[in-house]
Amino acid sequence: METQSLKKKLSVYLTDGGYLKNVSEEALFQLLICWENWKGTSSEFYRSLGFSHRQMAGLIGKAKKLKRECYFGSADFKVVTLEENPISTADSETNHCMAAEMVLPQGKLIRFQSINGLIDFLKKSA
Repeated sequence: METQSLKKKLSVYLTDGGYLKNVSEEALFQLLICWENWKGTSSEFYRSLGFSHRQMAGLIGKAKKLKRECYFGSADFKVVTLEENPISTADSETNHCMAAEMVLPQGKLIRFQSINGLIDFLKKSA
């Protein structure tokens, strides 16, 4: 995210006394993503947003805590592809329609015959 748009979002939460209060979780998440992708020094980051380190330290700490507690979920989007297997009526008993396959880190493959089975598995394993 660009620092200028983040600066505008954060300025909404700035009080008359110069404090950032009641910052939304969405803004904290965007702040954390911008902070983690920043290549320069921390003082340059604060300056680009127009805030001091005293104003930003608490917000970044709160955002990191929310991330540790898995409040934001996974920021990395993983693409899941489903292959469609057409079944002909002649050999429908021999072909099995698989709705989804999941490959585990150990190289194991789990096949689900319905999406509901996959959802149940994910709920139970979470």
